[in-house]
Amino acid sequence: MDKNTLNIIFSPLDSAGKQAQYYLYNIYATVKNGNNRVSSDFLDAASDDAVSSQTSATTPIKLISTGAYNSATLPTAEDVWQGTTTNNGNTPIAYTGNADSYWAGIRTANEFIANIGVVPVKGSTNGIGTRYIWRNEARFLRAYFYFELVKRYGGVPLLGNKVYNITDNLNLPRNSFADCISYIVSECNAIKDSLITYPLANPSADNFRVTKGAALTLKAKALLYAASPLFNGSNIDPANPLTGYTNYDVNRWTLAANAFSDVVNLGTYKLDPSYTDIFLTQNNSERIFIRPNDIGTQNEKTNGPIGIQPAAAAGNTSPTQEFVNAFPMINGLAITDPTSGYNASDPYSLLNTTKRDPRFDANLIYNGGSWLNTTIQTYEGGVNKPNINTQQTVTSYYTSKFMGVDQKIAPPYPSHSEDWIVFRYAEVLLGLAEAENEAAGTPPSDCYTQIYAIRARAGIKPGTGNTYGVPQGMTTAQMRAFIQNEWRIEFFLEEHRYFDIRRWRLAETVMNQPRTGLSIAKIGTTTIYNPINVLTTVFATKQYLYPIPLNEVLKNPNMKQNPGW
Repeated sequence: MDKNTLNIIFSPLDSAGKQAQYYLYNIYATVKNGNNRVSSDFLDAASDDAVSSQTSATTPIKLISTGAYNSATLPTAEDVWQGTTTNNGNTPIAYTGNADSYWAGIRTANEFIANIGVVPVKGSTNGIGTRYIWRNEARFLRAYFYFELVKRYGGVPLLGNKVYNITDNLNLPRNSFADCISYIVSECNAIKDSLITYPLANPSADNFRVTKGAALTLKAKALLYAASPLFNGSNIDPANPLTGYTNYDVNRWTLAANAFSDVVNLGTYKLDPSYTDIFLTQNNSERIFIRPNDIGTQNEKTNGPIGIQPAAAAGNTSPTQEFVNAFPMINGLAITDPTSGYNASDPYSLLNTTKRDPRFDANLIYNGGSWLNTTIQTYEGGVNKPNINTQQTVTSYYTSKFMGVDQKIAPPYPSHSEDWIVFRYAEVLLGLAEAENEAAGTPPSDCYTQIYAIRARAGIKPGTGNTYGVPQGMTTAQMRAFIQNEWRIEFFLEEHRYFDIRRWRLAETVMNQPRTGLSIAKIGTTTIYNPINVLTTVFATKQYLYPIPLNEVLKNPNMKQNPGW
């Protein structure tokens, strides 16, 4: 940025710090809005939970799903290194970067950190000067951008506080994965006690701002990823410090567990009583860090079922049968358990007195279910799957996630908050349970306690002994699989599953199988459910990490490419 422009933004005459505050808000705006952000698809539609309903075979999300990209063609909507406009210049990202790339966010944060000191901002919160709090918010955002880069690419260049100019040496090497995690953790530790805290003095204006809880959660998330198999013990290039640790250390799980415990011990957050309200009501107790959006109905218009008037919708997202089968019954028992009450001829429990996990209806729209006071028809030729030349579900399912609709109300859709939740308290509890399970060798009682809390809020019945259908006496491996399934159903479409199957090193297994759905035949009063393959996906070992953009490697001789690319 031009020095004259910076002098206007960071003026020693601006006691209100108005321009500097706008500049800080611009850094916040670099945080991605996950709602259908990959060319109108959710990122998780490139996992085993969903597929895109868009008819083109070359939509960005399908290219990612099928591995049809290389270091020069990673779809720009998910290219957080370069941003949505490919940088084809001769200047490395360390200096420039497109406005929505995370490198641009890091540079802007560094500009703010370097210059805010001259602005005589008045005021303080809890005895901490406003200018100092703003500086630490910029440090958090910088650490967050690094985390988002590291979980995709492994080790990246650490720029420190330096704002690079064209005359500087820009041929920077990548730092090790370990260095990057240590940096993120140290930044969170340094700023955690110098941020705004709950209760917020002005919730309607400050609900998106960084708090101590957000800093502690970012630290815990970074340590969780660092402890996970992809980086801790199953490095895709075992001797390469850029792609993960070169050894396994169980203590990394302990560090993650302790970090999540720190968030719990704040006593600031709690699970919202309603699973659906988390996403629809602002300032609820479960939200830790958000990317604010408008009040509206864009999710409904983009993902709701087609064929319901006047609530026109595009039906962009088709949940898979694999995701549908992950939900237990309301007693908490898996549908594969012969005592669960599951009936294959009534898979959605429309007639069965034993219903599915209430999160089933909170995430899925299915044949025979109710939506906008209408009975859904996703059988072949039905109103919501007419099989004419139009976009429609390809699996027989639509999603109801993030939608502010009571299933029994008449159209049109009611407006509601569409904030994107970056961190919420449920992931703190599940992260704690996962880390405790791996650290202890045998699942400790507290591990069960966190899962009970998640399931109780979901509406699963406590059952005998108040165990919410959670098997007792599990081994570490059994508890691991159980927690992984709980992550899956609790965080559908929240950009967890896509990265979880990578950090757990499960993607080679689950993504090298076809994505499936149902073709439902309605013959008189008889309904026949026929399994079908809807997408063949491909996953190679190299895809656990994204390729460093080709032009970055060509411009910078010190920029090492990730293995296989």
